[in-house]
Amino acid sequence: MRHNAARDRLSQLNNACDILSHSQRSDQMILLKGFEGVLRVLLARTARNYPIYMSTHFLNLLNRTWLYCTVFITGAAVMVIELLGTRLIAPFYGASLYVWTSVISVTLIALACGYFVGGRWADRSIRFGLATIIALSGFLTLVVPWLTAPVLLMTDPLELRMGTFASTLILFTPSLFMLGMVGPFAVKLVTSNLDDVGTSTGSIYAASTVGSVIGTLFLGFYLFPQVGSREIFIGLGLGLLALAFCVAYFERNRVKLAVSLSTVTALFTASVILLPFIADSGKQNTDDQHFQTRFERESLYGWVRVVDNSAENYRLLMMDASAIGAASISHGENILMYQEIVTHLPKLAPGMQRALLIGQGAGHMAMTLKQYGIETDTLEIDPVVSEAARTYFDFQPTGKTIIGDARYEVRKLKGPYDLVIMDVFTGGSEPVHLLTTESMFQLQSLLSDNGVVALNFVAFYEDGRNAALASVAKTLAHVFPHQIALISEPGREFNDFVFIASNQFIDIDAAHLNSLQRNWFKQRLVTPDQTQGFVLTDNLNPLESLQARKAEHYRLMMADFFGLNQFIR
Repeated sequence: MRHNAARDRLSQLNNACDILSHSQRSDQMILLKGFEGVLRVLLARTARNYPIYMSTHFLNLLNRTWLYCTVFITGAAVMVIELLGTRLIAPFYGASLYVWTSVISVTLIALACGYFVGGRWADRSIRFGLATIIALSGFLTLVVPWLTAPVLLMTDPLELRMGTFASTLILFTPSLFMLGMVGPFAVKLVTSNLDDVGTSTGSIYAASTVGSVIGTLFLGFYLFPQVGSREIFIGLGLGLLALAFCVAYFERNRVKLAVSLSTVTALFTASVILLPFIADSGKQNTDDQHFQTRFERESLYGWVRVVDNSAENYRLLMMDASAIGAASISHGENILMYQEIVTHLPKLAPGMQRALLIGQGAGHMAMTLKQYGIETDTLEIDPVVSEAARTYFDFQPTGKTIIGDARYEVRKLKGPYDLVIMDVFTGGSEPVHLLTTESMFQLQSLLSDNGVVALNFVAFYEDGRNAALASVAKTLAHVFPHQIALISEPGREFNDFVFIASNQFIDIDAAHLNSLQRNWFKQRLVTPDQTQGFVLTDNLNPLESLQARKAEHYRLMMADFFGLNQFIR
């Protein structure tokens, strides 16, 4: 707009001079000639300054463009690091609320410190500029996969909450701190006068936020299903280093090119030297003399693996730090004790024909129910788990295979089902949104008249007074008039519990049961104390905090069994 106005001014001056030069009135000739002289001077000055103005305008536009592109890319990098952070920590500490809380908190702390320090340094005559800051952030991002194993092993004695926070703080604060400094530097560079400082600041942070949005969508919808977390970290680090070279060129008028370029080159050279070690740092953790990894892939929901112990003849299906399936290598038989309880349920209610299994895992329960003539629809949130079950555990579906989140998919299902099994509450992280009164009412609506719901839950028993265990019982009692609870291995404090709920009375003394079957159920019968705990709802569900002790115990138990290296991504 401003250069259009200058062009119009030139045209107007030319027209005025032409009018004055052709004027014929004698009484005004002297005065008009004087005006003509003034206009000619103005015309010459404007014509002389117009190319300079246009050049300056173009340079300002170019300066703003590369700054906006820079903050767009670094904004995307912030969200990529934040989201990837959970993927590196979760296999070791579990994909729990504590991991997400730690990563989000550390991100905000690092960015706040970066904003503050970056603002102060931008106002001073600091010898380094944006290129150095971005190069440092790239280098510090690149080395995260290399440092993951030693940091996680170092913080393990701090236990779940502090260990999660400390490891997140050490691994991700340096790179996020440097990325936080980019914004204030960019605002300083883009602001030409105090009149437009608000517009400049808003534009810079808008570009950064848009970059964060695009980075989040690109990572979640494309990169996660295609590329591993370690590889994304390495690619992001190298990408930021490449960006630093570009920024060094554009800011050469503010910072000497030789100074910024030498720093960026030194960091890039160090990165290239370390790259082979960084790329190989994760491979040493996946296999040892006892366990062999047959399959591994990162999905949208976690790190899925199939791990063999040939010496002891068993195969495990793992999701992060949880075992969600186990079988004999030689015979393919299920070896998880709690699943044996579920497969006894058809004996309680003969005549079952149709079942729904929520949480397919390795698929053993569906295959066992087939022996009773029951057709089982399976609902599994992770397609990679479903693929691993078919390929490595010979799972053959007997009904529909549904991939998706249970709360969403259940709304689309049509019953009736004689048996609904919810096998999603393993020893690791738990989808607590599936254990609420609202979720139970959804399952109840799918049941036949004599149908039952079976729910597996891992907890400490504590003579029935465990608050989490009691909360499950109270929640089921709020929906179903009848329920019983069975313990997987009698006599053990830390155990798998199977809750069986129905609209009809559950009779473990039924006439069609023989004495051995009756005793089998009675030996496992427990009664949680429903004076403890809460009725779990979508609005109030403290189950994850109630299960914090369980989560830490299970993590330590798995670490003792496998060794910590098996859970380092």
